[in-house]
Amino acid sequence: MLAIQFDRFGGPEVLTPVDIPAPVPGPGEVLITVEAAGVNLADTFQTDGTYLDAAQLPHIPGTEVVGRTPDGQRVLAKVTHGYAEQVVCPHTAITPIPEQLPAPQALALLTQGLTAWHLLRTAARIRPGETVVVHSAAGGVGNLAVQLAKHFGAGHVLAQASTPAKEHLALQLGADDIARYPLTQPADIILDAAGGTLFDHALQSLNNFGRLITYGNASRTPHTPIDPTHLTRLNAAVIGFWLRPTLTQPHHYTHPLQQLLHLTHHHQLHPHTTTQYPLTHAHHAHTHLRQRLTTGKITLHPH
Repeated sequence: MLAIQFDRFGGPEVLTPVDIPAPVPGPGEVLITVEAAGVNLADTFQTDGTYLDAAQLPHIPGTEVVGRTPDGQRVLAKVTHGYAEQVVCPHTAITPIPEQLPAPQALALLTQGLTAWHLLRTAARIRPGETVVVHSAAGGVGNLAVQLAKHFGAGHVLAQASTPAKEHLALQLGADDIARYPLTQPADIILDAAGGTLFDHALQSLNNFGRLITYGNASRTPHTPIDPTHLTRLNAAVIGFWLRPTLTQPHHYTHPLQQLLHLTHHHQLHPHTTTQYPLTHAHHAHTHLRQRLTTGKITLHPH
């Protein structure tokens, strides 16, 4: 079968199409024929060695697929080697999805959707009427965070994006205005995965008892050290969030995902999905993601 593999760490150029035997499911596992695989920023960190060590090479990246089980059931699944025509995963890691739900939309809900949900609900503990700023608001997490913040009762949602076109998209998805620093009014919640100067601006823009949630560092620059005394003067909090350990608790996975699927099925949530690549073009997907040339969910398609 066709898969995308890398046997050394580096940039997108190390991603190579290979022909390997199809995986064989073990006890408690199911074989899935892949319809589409999701691409996440974390996949680029696996490729450059940030998330893996050399003992784990060669490696097939990818943590989420939509596909079919041998009995024909269409499922959304958490996996470990998703950039392939077929994968195996535990029965407990699959969620049935409707036939009419497009694969890219379903994939948008697994990593990005759950991240956006937990950023607002679990980490920030959003309250009705609060002002929320979403950095990278046209991205995979950001576009869903904008929509969910409105759904959860935010009084005002401000979107930050890197280009006018991305700002326009965020407004179309429901943002009330564009965030430009310094903010004219302090924010109660700021969601940041960019790091760098944006993080520094955000920290200076929090309301009394505001929460700055950091969940990544796309700028790949070191964070400015935080002085706890500064947080005390602001009555503010900086909260770190990572999805992987969150999902070790079943109630943090099943209920939020079912809610996201329900909202999407009833057209109350609109995952933005525009960028699709053939599986053999995975290196292009990583290149464009790292260069911030994409919006919404990025997917790979074996056929």
